[in-house]
Amino acid sequence: MMKVNATAQLVHGVELSKDLTGVTAKMSHLNYMMTVFFDGYTAQIDIKGPSGQAPSVDGLCGNSSSFRKARLSDSSTIGCETHYEDTTDRTINCNTTTKRCNLLKEGPFTACHSNIDPEPYVTACINTLCKYPTVDGLNCQFLEVYARACSLYNNDKLESWRSNASCSADPQAFCQDRFCSAHEFCGENSNKGGTRCYCRAIFASTYRSLNTFGENVVCNKTTRSVTLVGCLLEDKGILYSDLHLYDKTCRGEIDNETHMVTLGFDTKTKSCGTLIRMDNSQIIYKNGVILETTHEELMDLTCPLVFPEININFPTGIKIKGGNSSGIVTYITSGDRNYTLTMKAFTDTGRTQAVNSNTELHLNQRVWFEMKVGISDDQRIALVTDSCFATNEPSAKSSLRYNLIINGCSNPSDKSVIMEGNGQGTSSYFSFKMFKFSGKTGEVYLHCKLYLCIKQNNSCAPICSPNGRRRRSATFEHEDENQAIVIMAWSS
Repeated sequence: MMKVNATAQLVHGVELSKDLTGVTAKMSHLNYMMTVFFDGYTAQIDIKGPSGQAPSVDGLCGNSSSFRKARLSDSSTIGCETHYEDTTDRTINCNTTTKRCNLLKEGPFTACHSNIDPEPYVTACINTLCKYPTVDGLNCQFLEVYARACSLYNNDKLESWRSNASCSADPQAFCQDRFCSAHEFCGENSNKGGTRCYCRAIFASTYRSLNTFGENVVCNKTTRSVTLVGCLLEDKGILYSDLHLYDKTCRGEIDNETHMVTLGFDTKTKSCGTLIRMDNSQIIYKNGVILETTHEELMDLTCPLVFPEININFPTGIKIKGGNSSGIVTYITSGDRNYTLTMKAFTDTGRTQAVNSNTELHLNQRVWFEMKVGISDDQRIALVTDSCFATNEPSAKSSLRYNLIINGCSNPSDKSVIMEGNGQGTSSYFSFKMFKFSGKTGEVYLHCKLYLCIKQNNSCAPICSPNGRRRRSATFEHEDENQAIVIMAWSS
């Protein structure tokens, strides 16, 4: 490794030197002199022709014949034929940004106008700052670059511009302790302080246009996997360590170089909570990427294929364990009163055909569940089903969990779940299509958390958005003492 200092050194035809302001590299090509200056924050390229004037160069994808050999390689990932235009960021005040960029047309920059036209700098400044957040100091960088270019023609470095533009008199490079991948850039983290890696616009454009966090699901013979973009997750404040599949032990892993996050499994060794359903005689293997803090399903991980290598004995029938005409009974205690709570299962939408221990159910068959509290003397009380989820063991703390109802609303990632009358009276109903867990014992346990609510202007009913998520409501609260847990199980 060579140490660069103030004394110019010739390395492979490139003259290198360093001073307090940064590193300078000079090289010549076909009677053109190119100077590259880097201050640890911004790189600047200056080219002079034989007459001392800058040639017409359009960048690495330009058509300058003199520099054609130095153009971006045709084998580049993006290439010169790809054109991309970002839309304006609506959160940015472009009028304010334009006024700031136009400072380049005012003093003290006017002293350089005869040598360097400010218009290209102003245009680049406006086009960039109206579209990108200034997390990496862009507010001052365009002015800094013009002042630096001016210093090549004028010994006066126009230092007075900094106070006029409210820029630091001693700019410091940052992100020195932050490694970002090739599709990221480093900037200030406005939410948590410090720095973080942001997605480059061209790289992220495809994902953002599809409103997704990553690639499509990969379904091979025995493996299922999905790859998510780390910087897109961070844009939403999501930690990769909070992501898992239906089985909480199957968690996301991040690549330390690319910052891409992968979740997946091999069906030969672990199913990670995959659900088995039938759809028009086709076997569906369903899983998903879950955000642990909210139980929200961020991405679907479903493989609608039949793999003969997987040996699964599909049940001829599914039976509710312990089910009878009276249903499952439990109790809620509120103050000095006890309330009887029942859960019953039915095979018809009118809820007339009750499921009992002899009823044979099938995969993908819709089953209706009635939750009812025995209250005859208080019409102000409503029963609210807060959550329902399935596990492969009796404990609600099982690592394997599949959500059916979240915060009083049906899981938006499972279109088979339908919720009716929740929080409107002393009974509520929901239905879904029967399923089992892949590679498990055949037993599925349904856990439902319910509570009593005092009705005030119908405030007990959760307000669910069209996508199934509950909208925030200040009155949607309850006391822990009014809660009850109901558990029902089925086996195949």
